[in-house]
Amino acid sequence: MTAPQPSNLKAAFWMAGWLAAMLVMAIAGRETTRELDVFQIMEMRSVIGIAMLYPLIYHAGGFRNLRTRRPWQQVGRNIAHYGAQFAWFQALTLIPLAQVISIEFTMPIWTAILAVAFLGERMGLWKNLAVALGIVGVIIIVRPGTNEIVPGQLIALAAAVGFAISVTMVKSLTRTDSVVTILFWMLLIQSIIGLVPALDVWRWPSAYVWAWVIAIAFCGTFSHYCLTRAMLHADATVVVPMDFLRVPLTALAGWLLYNERLDMLTILGAALILSGNLLNLKGAGVRRT
Repeated sequence: MTAPQPSNLKAAFWMAGWLAAMLVMAIAGRETTRELDVFQIMEMRSVIGIAMLYPLIYHAGGFRNLRTRRPWQQVGRNIAHYGAQFAWFQALTLIPLAQVISIEFTMPIWTAILAVAFLGERMGLWKNLAVALGIVGVIIIVRPGTNEIVPGQLIALAAAVGFAISVTMVKSLTRTDSVVTILFWMLLIQSIIGLVPALDVWRWPSAYVWAWVIAIAFCGTFSHYCLTRAMLHADATVVVPMDFLRVPLTALAGWLLYNERLDMLTILGAALILSGNLLNLKGAGVRRT
């Protein structure tokens, strides 16, 4: 498999698609969990996602071209991702949107450690500065210590660790498997994992919730296409800090749609996050190790 040319600009383009899809999915997750169990939502997302992915499968030469060279790594990655996604949806029902996403952004800490330990990536000055500014921005938004830690916050933290493992394994998989192959196995494996739990809690969705389920299936599938494409063009330690922008965007959505608080400290945190991303895109090298 020929590796695409490294490009921070192309990675940023694909991460913009990831950000938009994840923002819609956070809102859709909040709406669907008002009526459906998380197991059912995730199962519907995987099964519908396979159907939505078929045009890309056909373009890639059909199912016969989706053989993976590392099936057990695909399984391990998707167990981690399934658990993280389950925890993420649960957290959406327990704490404000912005808090879920902010706590999730401990993920770059774990991702950076895992990428350095297992992928041979390097943490240079610009990458360290981007992560540092992003983390400071998140801390300003969350303001730990001002409120009692609740179960939803711990669940969101568990999701962050799971997502970090998943992201690191995706970066490794892109070295041997195509983007469509990774997505297909993600949807297939997770639909198998969640089938029995989903059937146990199944209830037919209302027309309103069906619309949000379709949104989750689309965004959940093609957000990962965008993320995996970004990983092809830049190291994980370059790509992940771009995702910090999801914090202020989600805070804004929570304020507009659910009257969740948006204050000057949130704006300050968002500014630091944006500054870190701009520094990362300007100064991070594109050379891979």
